[in-house]
Amino acid sequence: MLGEGFEYGESGVRAFTEIYGLLEKITVIEPADNARSEARVTTRVRHRPGASPLLFGRFLMNLGAFVSLEDISDALPPYREEVVSVEMDEPLRKAYEDMEEDIKKALREHRGNQSVASVALNALLAYPDRPYGFGDLLGREFNPETQRREPFLITATRDLDANFVYAKERRMVEEIKASLERGRKVQVYAVYTQKRDVTRRLERILAKEGIHVAVLTTEVAPELREAWYERQLHAGVQVVIAHPRLVQTGLDLWAFPDIFFAETGYSIYTLRQASRRSWRIGQRNNVNVKFFFYSGTMQETCVRLMGKKLLVSLAMEGKFATDGLQAIDEGDDILMAMARELVTEKGIGESADSVWKQLVEKQAEVFGVRAGETSPSEMEARPSEIDVPEVIIPPPATIPAVVTQLLMFGGSLESVPRHKPSRRPSSGATMTDQLGLFQS
Repeated sequence: MLGEGFEYGESGVRAFTEIYGLLEKITVIEPADNARSEARVTTRVRHRPGASPLLFGRFLMNLGAFVSLEDISDALPPYREEVVSVEMDEPLRKAYEDMEEDIKKALREHRGNQSVASVALNALLAYPDRPYGFGDLLGREFNPETQRREPFLITATRDLDANFVYAKERRMVEEIKASLERGRKVQVYAVYTQKRDVTRRLERILAKEGIHVAVLTTEVAPELREAWYERQLHAGVQVVIAHPRLVQTGLDLWAFPDIFFAETGYSIYTLRQASRRSWRIGQRNNVNVKFFFYSGTMQETCVRLMGKKLLVSLAMEGKFATDGLQAIDEGDDILMAMARELVTEKGIGESADSVWKQLVEKQAEVFGVRAGETSPSEMEARPSEIDVPEVIIPPPATIPAVVTQLLMFGGSLESVPRHKPSRRPSSGATMTDQLGLFQS
């Protein structure tokens, strides 16, 4: 730091932060006591988490090596992804098809209405896994006569037997039992966890089969989730059910080599992160990831589009070239793509299985990811470091007006007192520093 022109001590730290860090300037304006007095203004500055890209280009780029899991895949156990298609039971199929027809009609009649697309498509995804308690599906549309958004009926859903175990649930129970017989614990993901909670339904079904199961919820703070998993493993839990977002980053689920998606949702980032939670450095067992869906439903459409989006995202990252870039229009999200396919029936004839087979082949070809089955080996439990909880700075006392200003990356900081003058780095932040960030 001395060589870069920063003095030792507080002044050098402050100068470094002005150039390469992030400072927050908070201005407090207290109201005047009367018309003749002036408002009192006080200002304070504090450090905030953050760094300028110049810091990376100047000090870190020539010293860093960036390695992804695929780069060391030859030293990791085999990783396999599989889609599992299940045919619906007849009562469920009939109820679903009736609801789907009503939703198609509503989408055509209220073209472009976001409330119809959101409510209806989420119902098509969630209803097969919990076909009761949905009630009437309502959309909202602006009425020019009343100048208000008024509700209208999309469809009236049918309540089926809540105690019946449906086809996909039976298939999941079979797969989970097969994994447990081989000594492999299972992580199950479901995305509907609030009003129409699927996780608790799966918990009840598995518990009736004599499987020791636990559900991870948002009540467990992020910094405590790793310890929560350790406690569950010590208690003999065989299956954990959770929303994929709760474990998508920061957790290594070595003890759960089998990962089952009861529902995928439509976030590519969440899916990519959650599906790799067990395939980490330190894993000794082969890792199997399975995506379950009902054939011929919006669930299959979602899984197929997710596979295409994943091909697109990997291609955009430079992993490989693919014609999948034209599969979905630029700027589309999964929800809108599903709505369009539902109305136009564009995706009929293309299965999710074929898309995911193509994805697995591409990954094996480019990354060298081994996908073959190997005999399961006993995995030694390794205690992992628990994330240090983030220190939350309490807000200032309640005041009439507070103006917060972020002084980013070299902004002037006239209000910061200095113990002694500090000289600027001799080189400064030049154009060359910035160009290094964009050169290959």
